[in-house]
Amino acid sequence: MGNNRNGHLVDLRQVVKTFESAAGVFTALKGIDMKVGTSEFLSIVGKSGSGKSTLINMITGIDRPTSGEVLVGDTAVHALKEGQIAVWRGRAVGLIFQFFQLLPSLTAIENIMLPMDYCQRYPRHARPERAMHLLEQVDMAEYAHQLPSALSGGQQQSIAIARALANDPPLVAADEPTGNLDSKTTEAVFRLFESLVDGGKTILMVTHDNDLAKRAQRTITLADGLIVNERTN
Repeated sequence: MGNNRNGHLVDLRQVVKTFESAAGVFTALKGIDMKVGTSEFLSIVGKSGSGKSTLINMITGIDRPTSGEVLVGDTAVHALKEGQIAVWRGRAVGLIFQFFQLLPSLTAIENIMLPMDYCQRYPRHARPERAMHLLEQVDMAEYAHQLPSALSGGQQQSIAIARALANDPPLVAADEPTGNLDSKTTEAVFRLFESLVDGGKTILMVTHDNDLAKRAQRTITLADGLIVNERTN
């Protein structure tokens, strides 16, 4: 997957998102322009309801803009058809959530192999070894055959990060990834993110934690669906 012609991995152009509700039309994003470079670590902050998760959902194709353009690499994400989006996301984006969202009936290594089975990016015989390699990267190899219920929150999040990397996506999007973790585990997850960026990944991280946000390379602040501040850290 290449970059846009302008050398950015993510390029949002005048992105607007409105939702219809019983109370009328709510505009969650009000014409967002935003660029993120390849192997950049960007944090996104703002109060609840400022549009942070909506913004991540636009970039990852979980939802689509009402108007405007979303370009990731050389893909116009906003123009993809429903069936194409899931295939594109499986290859191009690693998603990490606050509540881990591991499948409870699958072991750690099976959770990591699942996206590989879906995408067919790696041949079947290579998948267990790749999954094990990813578990080693997050210091979880010894838990490969445990179910999520036997693991702590930090261990589950480490496995969820390994799963997000299963298909070697250029972009990793993390929505409050440390929201349920203690400070020691948060530190370990953060160091892992930094090493991924050093290895060429682009990371977008939504967080409520301003201290954590400052450790990314750049921070964007949202308020009422607009970017109100942008700083290099």
